[in-house]
Amino acid sequence: MRKIAIIGAGESGAQLALGLQREGYAITLVSDRSAAQIRTGKVMSSQCMFSTALAAEAQLSPALVGLYDGGTVPGINALTLHVEGNSADDAIGWEAPLVGTAHSIDQRIKSAAWIEAFVAAGGDFRIEKATPRMLEDLSRDYELVIVSTGKGEIGQIFPKDKSKSPFDRPQRVLALNYVSAAVEQSGQRGDSIRMSVVPGVGEFFTFPGLTVSGPCQMMVFEGVVGGPMDRWADVSTPEEQLKRSLEILDEFFPHESKNFAGASLTDDGATLLGRITPTVRSAVGELGNGKPVFGLGDAVLLNDPLTGQGSNNATLAARYYLDSILRRGQQPFDRDWMERTFDEFWRGWGQWAVAWTNDMLKQRRDHQRLVLGEAAAHPALAASIAEGFDDPRTFYPWWFDPAAAAEFVQAQKEEDSAVFDLRDFRSALGQFATGVTVVTTVGADGRKVGMTANSFTSVSMEPPLVLWCPSKKTPSLADFEESTHFAINILASDQHVLSRQFATPSIDKFAGAETSEGIAGIPLLEGAVATFQCRTVSRHDAGDHVIYVGEVEKYDNAGGAPLVFHSGKYHATASHPDF
Repeated sequence: MRKIAIIGAGESGAQLALGLQREGYAITLVSDRSAAQIRTGKVMSSQCMFSTALAAEAQLSPALVGLYDGGTVPGINALTLHVEGNSADDAIGWEAPLVGTAHSIDQRIKSAAWIEAFVAAGGDFRIEKATPRMLEDLSRDYELVIVSTGKGEIGQIFPKDKSKSPFDRPQRVLALNYVSAAVEQSGQRGDSIRMSVVPGVGEFFTFPGLTVSGPCQMMVFEGVVGGPMDRWADVSTPEEQLKRSLEILDEFFPHESKNFAGASLTDDGATLLGRITPTVRSAVGELGNGKPVFGLGDAVLLNDPLTGQGSNNATLAARYYLDSILRRGQQPFDRDWMERTFDEFWRGWGQWAVAWTNDMLKQRRDHQRLVLGEAAAHPALAASIAEGFDDPRTFYPWWFDPAAAAEFVQAQKEEDSAVFDLRDFRSALGQFATGVTVVTTVGADGRKVGMTANSFTSVSMEPPLVLWCPSKKTPSLADFEESTHFAINILASDQHVLSRQFATPSIDKFAGAETSEGIAGIPLLEGAVATFQCRTVSRHDAGDHVIYVGEVEKYDNAGGAPLVFHSGKYHATASHPDF
């Protein structure tokens, strides 16, 4: 039985501990507080978990599923945006549905429940303040030591990655209040994240959640450092913080002020003040005895909470780490493995959330404000923007590129005028479960080219023909048109990271992917359950897609469990219980 020590019982550490415990690993979980101390202490964060992260949380820590299923946790089903302008005519306002219901649970409830579930299952839970000396002691007795908290001196074990950390100081001063849920909604949806922005001043967002005393409303203030909302220095009590919060609402967010006129704090620990410098650190730290430790969650990736990605990143990182540890089998947890594991998470998820959040801390550029404004008149556009809070990859490349933004807006306008509700139509099509492929070729200049596709099927046995269907808007379509060959790589169940990677715009989609060379120099992905090397024999126009038919000239049937895609989510195959 492999022994692993995890330092920190927060969103990432506790969930990873539970996941590994269920898989039969001997886990020691270390926290500086007991479950009871956490439950009765101060709030630790604001958090809104979106559907993708909630699915990962359900797999990692089923202990919370009952709260969601029982309706105890308020559902969050929409995003409402309000951006002040220079005049009333310049203001932006709209509402859009979220992709799946989001939820917010006070981390005091979560962390306490996770610790109790871990202990109840026989886990070794220790209450101790983490120090570098303690980590050295653990490194002698455990095969792997994971640090999931950036508090104190142990956070300095992991060097700052300056290439991924553009800020050297906080960009916002943060204030958080949990208040009684009995607030006026003034005609606004009570099941939404309401985000208000005053350019150059700061942001306020609010959403329903569950705290230790029951349902509540979260109030989150993000003031530009040194700006007119940076006025918390003289606040010394929770009551003073709430009073100051209401004053700021009156001055900068009057449309929200009336909603909180009768608000009261939910408990004595219901407030938090702070400043965060967004930072990405090396995932591997070296102890004084020369042994490596592995960083997870806030220890290595600390985001400003402006976009609500912190808890989502932490949960998804825990899921990535769990998968990587299980795949490692009995091989040693060495430095190279640690770096590859974090890089896999970074490429598949972290980089997109970090870059978007960091950009949101800056002033809006003209094309961004134009898109946000257009969304008020085009529901499909607003819904696509809201979708980005669940999956930040969808902000690429349009959020950063004016030309791509113009194309994005036009595409969403066309969707609004389509015969069907295209979002619902895609959902209906998604009921047909498929495998997942990465189609690869080589550009005329020798570049490796690849994209994720599930529009693949066999056509004929004699001659051996297959087809796939790329969109006409695919950036790499010209490369496939100019190439004589392509390869279909059917992904294995543990290659979901590659699926995400090749589905997202990137300078180098092949970063970190192991390949070999096939016919005509086409890259073939290692680890695929099957590959088909094909000569393009015909192309057929098909609406907004192109049908590519290829004759299979060579194939490889490695076998194994394939990756499955159904209803917008990845799945693994399993034998039907009736057979």
